[in-house]
Amino acid sequence: MNSSPAIASRAKRAIGAMFFTVFGGAWIALWARFTLDAPLAAYALVALLTGGLLTYVYRVYTFNRPALLAEPASPADARRSRLFHLVNAGQWVLIVIVSNVLVNLGHPEWAIPAAMFVIGAHFIPLARLFSYAPHFVTAAALTVVALLSPALQAWSGAGPIGDLIAGLILWVSALYAVAWSRT
Repeated sequence: MNSSPAIASRAKRAIGAMFFTVFGGAWIALWARFTLDAPLAAYALVALLTGGLLTYVYRVYTFNRPALLAEPASPADARRSRLFHLVNAGQWVLIVIVSNVLVNLGHPEWAIPAAMFVIGAHFIPLARLFSYAPHFVTAAALTVVALLSPALQAWSGAGPIGDLIAGLILWVSALYAVAWSRT
């Protein structure tokens, strides 16, 4: 059996994976909204898939939660938590500012890819903060998709295909965090 810190780490990754799951579902629902003729059926499917993945991730969390609760709180954990909240708050502030600037400059079509880029980029400091290298992969994948999103949409003719890819990236990241990652 894994050591208690490793099990606690798995519980922490599962918490992040829950967010990845929900936000991945939101990106896919956004794609469905602008792409599919039957968005209600697509929303139901996205909700079903999101719910299934969320259930799995939550089960991983509850299975490993006792080790997380047994860990003593440390000043390093408090600092990490503060920095995490600062990075996330900064991400949302930057998304709002960049989106407003783009809309006011007459380029509202760039707002979503710009938000995707900021979201991807925010994983870089989180990778360092949590010493979790897979966040670098998520960051790279999301930022590349954000940069290619307008070209992907034009090439595919399938609406904002970058939104679908971003959602799938987050779902794969969630699965990796709880099913395959050993760090």
